[in-house]
Amino acid sequence: MHILITGGTGLIGRQLCKALLAEGHELTVFSRNPASVRGKCGAAVHALASLTEWQPGQAFDAVINLAGEPIVDKRWTAEYKQALWDSRVTLTGELVRRIAVAKHKPAILLSGSAVGYYGNRGDAVLDETASAGKGFAAELCSAWEDAARGAENSGVRVCLLRTAPVLSNDGGMLRKMLPAFKLGLGARLGDGKQWMSWIHMADYVAMALGLLRDPHAAGPYNMAAPRPVTNAVFTATLAAVLHRPALFAAPAALLKLAMGERASLLLEGQRVLPMRMEAAHYRFAHPGLTDALHDLLEPG
Repeated sequence: MHILITGGTGLIGRQLCKALLAEGHELTVFSRNPASVRGKCGAAVHALASLTEWQPGQAFDAVINLAGEPIVDKRWTAEYKQALWDSRVTLTGELVRRIAVAKHKPAILLSGSAVGYYGNRGDAVLDETASAGKGFAAELCSAWEDAARGAENSGVRVCLLRTAPVLSNDGGMLRKMLPAFKLGLGARLGDGKQWMSWIHMADYVAMALGLLRDPHAAGPYNMAAPRPVTNAVFTATLAAVLHRPALFAAPAALLKLAMGERASLLLEGQRVLPMRMEAAHYRFAHPGLTDALHDLLEPG
């Protein structure tokens, strides 16, 4: 297949490109820095600097939409909220418009979303039938999904990838946490009771490839491991795998003061289960956190 990927130079996108190239697919990556595409995604990968370069006569068999500014890296000023919205909702709307005018429609659109769609739901167990939550992150994800669903009007199957934080030894959340934890300075966040859904990168890639191949796949999928944990358990497990103590706590008030509204991403959580992937008989390589962390962090 010839596959168009937005966000292909990001943490997840790079691994997807690697896996898709290994299967023999032809890839085109949309990036605002097209000169970086070959170095990050592979020498054979084509680059698009703008979606306007997708001419109606150019055929893509599938589209994977992963673009989006990092949501946790900067304070949520009004300006940055708009950047988050534009990089997800507005870009996805433009992508759907390009699909609509394409002479050869892709069979499927895999479009990014996040478990933040569900908002802060306490201890409630959330499968794909759960409703959208409240708050900026939830509203952003809901609008993002609505924009992607527009491709259904062109006869394209749409899979919504409600993605939990992805564990990888190549970047992302885990890399940010490791320096403090390796020094024995790991800390739970607030009271540590908030649920943390997560997914090993290898399982994410395998799940995405499975959806890409499945001619019946459509609708929302929780891209999360089947065993979410609380923040306190995540903290203790990571410390134990690194053979370090984790005796500290970062007070909620301090996190709110330092991070503003985006502190909700750390202090609130979702207890998400991948019911639709399990119903499709997907077998997780790393269903439990301890095994996942050992796989990522131990040499060899």
